Amino acid sequence: MPAATIAAASQLLIRALKISDSKRPRLGIILGSGLGDFAETLTNSRRIPFSSLPDFPASTIEGHSGNFVLGELKETPIICVQGRIHYYEGHAMSVVTHPIRLLAGLGIKYLVLTNAAGGINRRLKPGDLMVVRDHISLFVPNPLIGPNDEKLGPRFPDMSQAYSPRLIRMAKGCARRLNLTLREGIYVSVPGPSYESPAEIRMLQRAGADAVGMSTVPEVLVARHLGLECLGISLIANLAAGLAKKVLSHRDVLAAGQRARPRFMELLTLLSHQILTLE
Repeated sequence: MPAATIAAASQLLIRALKISDSKRPRLGIILGSGLGDFAETLTNSRRIPFSSLPDFPASTIEGHSGNFVLGELKETPIICVQGRIHYYEGHAMSVVTHPIRLLAGLGIKYLVLTNAAGGINRRLKPGDLMVVRDHISLFVPNPLIGPNDEKLGPRFPDMSQAYSPRLIRMAKGCARRLNLTLREGIYVSVPGPSYESPAEIRMLQRAGADAVGMSTVPEVLVARHLGLECLGISLIANLAAGLAKKVLSHRDVLAAGQRARPRFMELLTLLSHQILTLE
């Protein structure tokens, strides 16, 4: 997507949310399955549904409200994306990652991406929070396929540190201050919407993955291409197929989000305050 197109789309969002030049957010947060309530804690908030923007689809998945929410933490603006557009909903990767491009067009520098994931590492339990150290993405189309606009980023962006080491350290420090356990691991992205088979989970275990989900990595690829500093946090909502004697369901994912809500809110609030102190 050319830089001029992104700039024009971002201007529509700026006008819709009435964002002044002096109140441009530097931090963006993507809120995954069952985690959207964080946006409700912001003060002086304004929101706009995805579907209110031209050529932008509504989210069709329960637990994904599908809103851009601009608000404040201690009078400092941040912007949240409540829910996602997913590849498995039948959308092109350019649509799936369009919110990231819009946020970059607003001028954000830091992006926190949250998701609900299945635990592959046997040491992870439902309800655990895991900071993403690295990712595996070999199963979905790369959102950067196609013509490259050098004004946005390089043709071959480096992913050696897709997840910012300093933001990971910051997240761990916030967890210690709150006396929360924050795991660390590798997240693998799959297309969905079916859950993985036990054989696929065994393969992913051998590949070194700790958690599996149907989002996040395409967004990170675009964010890093645009030069944003990224942090990923996964809520382990369930054990992956073959690791528990239970049929997997989206209802369980949403229920896990509700149970983890107090801890997640505490961590994300303190972490956001810390990120907003960065230059």
